[in-house]
Amino acid sequence: MSSQELSEWMAYERVDGPVGPQREDLRAGIIAATVANCHRSKGVAFKPTDFMPYYERPRTDPDAGLAALRAAIARKAT
Repeated sequence: MSSQELSEWMAYERVDGPVGPQREDLRAGIIAATVANCHRSKGVAFKPTDFMPYYERPRTDPDAGLAALRAAIARKAT
């Protein structure tokens, strides 16, 4: 790949978003959420991120994050 082509791909990614597995997961998540929402009964609608295996969801409980950090430190110390 030439330097020019690499620069073009970098510019494309800045404008259109990531290329590769992350983008593929998002596209699959959109399709899965659409199908799941078509077949769900009443309740909270699914989001594409519910179907993305490596998407990091925001933590709602700050103590849970602290507990996870302490557990990781304890595992590393042993």
